[in-house]
Amino acid sequence: MNLNLSIGPLVSLIAGILILALPRLLNYIVAIYLIVIGLIGLFGNNLRLG
Repeated sequence: MNLNLSIGPLVSLIAGILILALPRLLNYIVAIYLIVIGLIGLFGNNLRLG
């Protein structure tokens, strides 16, 4: 079985889980998420896992 995961949806999933588990860290989680998504946008969609 070949599993290819794109980084963007994976980061979104992790950020959502962290926001549910640790709502006090919402500002930090959102800031890190935006930085990661911005870096993915700058460097293209060449970042792949799997």
